[in-house]
Amino acid sequence: MNANILSGLNAAQREAVEHIDGPMLILAGAGSGKTKTLTTRLAYLIDEVGIPSSATLTLTFTNKAAREMRLRALSLIENNVSHPPLLCTFHKFGLLFLKFYIRRLGRDENFILIDSDDRKKIIRSFAKSIPVSAIDFKISQFKNLLISPQTASEDAKDPYQRQIAQIYRTYNTFLENKNMVDFDDLLYLSYMILDTQEDIAQEISRRYQYVMVDEYQDTNYLQSRLLRKFCGVHQNLCVVGDDDQSIYGWRGADISNILEFGNDFENVKVVKLEENYRSTSQILKAANSLIARNSMRLGKKLQSNKGDGKEIEILRSNDEKEESAKVADRIKKLIKQGERLDDIAILFRLNALSRSIEEGLNRAKIPYKLIGAMRFYERSEIKDILSYLRLILNPHDDFSLSRIINKPRRGIGKITQDKIFRAAQNLGISAYEALKQGCLKEVVNEKNHHVFEELFLKIEDLRICLNEASSKIIDELFTRIDIIGGVEENSNDNVDRVSNIQEFHGLFRDYFFQSPTNSLQDFLNDLSLSGDADTQHENFVSCMSAHSAKGLEFKYVFITGFEEGFFPLIRDGGNIEEERRLGYVAFTRAKDQLYISYVDSRFYKGKRTRLERSSFIKESGLLGFGEEGTKNDDSNSQDNFKQGDWVIHKIFGTGRVVSAQGKDKEMRLRINFGGMQREILASFVQKASHV
Repeated sequence: MNANILSGLNAAQREAVEHIDGPMLILAGAGSGKTKTLTTRLAYLIDEVGIPSSATLTLTFTNKAAREMRLRALSLIENNVSHPPLLCTFHKFGLLFLKFYIRRLGRDENFILIDSDDRKKIIRSFAKSIPVSAIDFKISQFKNLLISPQTASEDAKDPYQRQIAQIYRTYNTFLENKNMVDFDDLLYLSYMILDTQEDIAQEISRRYQYVMVDEYQDTNYLQSRLLRKFCGVHQNLCVVGDDDQSIYGWRGADISNILEFGNDFENVKVVKLEENYRSTSQILKAANSLIARNSMRLGKKLQSNKGDGKEIEILRSNDEKEESAKVADRIKKLIKQGERLDDIAILFRLNALSRSIEEGLNRAKIPYKLIGAMRFYERSEIKDILSYLRLILNPHDDFSLSRIINKPRRGIGKITQDKIFRAAQNLGISAYEALKQGCLKEVVNEKNHHVFEELFLKIEDLRICLNEASSKIIDELFTRIDIIGGVEENSNDNVDRVSNIQEFHGLFRDYFFQSPTNSLQDFLNDLSLSGDADTQHENFVSCMSAHSAKGLEFKYVFITGFEEGFFPLIRDGGNIEEERRLGYVAFTRAKDQLYISYVDSRFYKGKRTRLERSSFIKESGLLGFGEEGTKNDDSNSQDNFKQGDWVIHKIFGTGRVVSAQGKDKEMRLRINFGGMQREILASFVQKASHV
C-alpha cells in the first residue's frame, strides 16, 4: 500500500481522489492543484483500488501537459505495472485508435498525417475564388461538428455555401485517394468508426473502465460526443476543468459541455477546488470580483494560501511610448532587486499591441522573447526534409514531391513541373507511376526526364535503406541528397537555416535513441502532433497574448493595453463573458505582483485614438487605484470639473476653468491660463487648490 499517496492533499482534493465510481466534475480554479489532484487520483486507482493500469485512459490537450502529467503520475505509482497507463492528448489517442481500426472505413492503416500547412496547400489547389483560410476554417468546423460533406451539401442555402461544401467534398476525396488524414480527421474518423461499429464502441468502453479528462472546459462538440462513446458500458468519467477559464469559444470550445455536465450524466459528483496555491489574496480578490460579473458560470471563489501580498499596481500613461517606458522601468527595478527575467511576463489582448512594448524593451536593453513565433518544424527548410521523408514512405505522394522536386535545384522549372503533374493527373496515376510506365518521355525533354528519373532512383535506394533501419534513414538522406548544400546556395540567411537542419538531424537521431522500435511513420505522425507548448525557454521576459499565457504562471505579470475596445475586445458579435474569462486568466497568471497598464491614447491602424480605461478595472474593484498602488482622491475625478475650478497643466501651469463640456475622457475644458484661454481635454489637467 502507498501510505503517502494522499499526503499533502487538502480536503477537497482528497475527496476528489477517493471518489471511485460514477461521473465526477472537479471544478478546479486557477492555481488550485488540479494536475496534482488528477495524477494522484490516477495513482490511487492503480495502487490503492487495484484497477489495472491498462483499464485507465487520461486525456488532455497539449503534449507538454501530457508529458508532465505522465511523469507525475508514474512517480506516484509504486506497484509494478506491465503497461503504463495511457495518458495522452485527444488527438494522440485518435492516431493510435485509427492505426488499429481505420480498416473498418475501407482505409489502409499506413496513412500519412498531414499538418495545417499541408492542408492549406491542398485546399489551395481546389479553391480559386475563396480565401484558403476561410475554407480551412469551415472544413475544420464541419468536422468538429460532425457534419459530413453530404450533409454540408444538403444544408447549403446559397451558392457560396454550396461552393464551400463542394470544396469540402473534393478535399475529403483527395485525402482518401492519397490515404492521408488531417488533424481533425484523427477524432472525426475515430468517432465515425465508434458510431457505426457498435462492437468496437463496446470493446473500447470495456477496455477503458475509468476515463479522466483534463481542461474539460476546452472540449468541443466532437470531443464531448467521443467521451460519451467511451462511457457506453459505464459512467466512470471524471472531468477536470474551470468554466471561468473557458477562453477558446472562437476556435470551437463549447463552454456548455462543462456547464451542463450535471445534466448530461446521472448522479454527478461535483467537487470544487477553491484553495489557490499560486497567487496572493490581492490578485485573487480582483480576479474573483471580475469573474463574478458573469452569469454563465457554476460559481466558485478562490482563496489564497499565500497571504495578502502587494496591492495591484495600476499604470496610467498618456500614450503607448510612455506605457512601454513605465513597464521597462518597473522591470529594471525588479532586476535590481535580484529577480530573474524569466519570472516576468507582459501580456496583451491583441498581438498588434506588442510593437510598442518591444520597442520599449529594446530601448531599455531588456532581453525578451515574443512567444508565438513560427514552430520549428513548420520552417521552410524543415518542411523540405519532411517532404523527402514522406516521399520515401510513399513514392506516390505527389503532394510531397511537388515541394521538393526542385529542392535542391535540379533545373526542373515550373513549366516542366506542371507538365509532369498534369500528365500524371490526366492518366489518373502518380508522377512516380507515370515515370515507371514511360509516360513522361513525350511531355518533357530528355535532360529533365533523366534528372527526374535520377531523383526517384535515389528515393528507391532510400526505401531499401528504410527497410533495413528507420533510425539510419536521415543519415542516408543527407548523404544522397545535398540538403545543406542546397540551402547554402539558395538562401540569404543560410546560417540560421543550416543550424535548423542540423537541429532537426539531432532531433531525429534522439527520437530513435529514445524509441528504437518506432518507425519513420511514427516519427512523422508524432512530429505533426507537436506544438508551441514544446518550446524551451531561457532567461528573458516573456511577451505574449493573454490566450497564449493560459496554463503558465509568473511571479510578476504586466497586462498592457487595458483600454475599452482593446481589453475587453468587443467587435461585432463579441462575447463579453468570454472577455471577462480571458481577463480572469490573465490576472491569475501572476503569483506575487500584478501590474495593469492603460493609456489615454494609442496609435492604432494608422491613426491616434483617444481611449477609455477598461471597464474591467471597475469590475475588478480596482477603480481608484493609482500608480504605486495608492488611492486616487475621488475629488480629482474628471466628472467633477466645473466652472471656477483651479487646475494645473504640466506645460501651461495653473489656470481656472471657464467652462466644461462633455464627460469622462471626452470632457473639454475652457481654461484661463493667466489671461490666455485654451481648450484642453480634462484628462490632461489635475485639480489644484485655490491660488
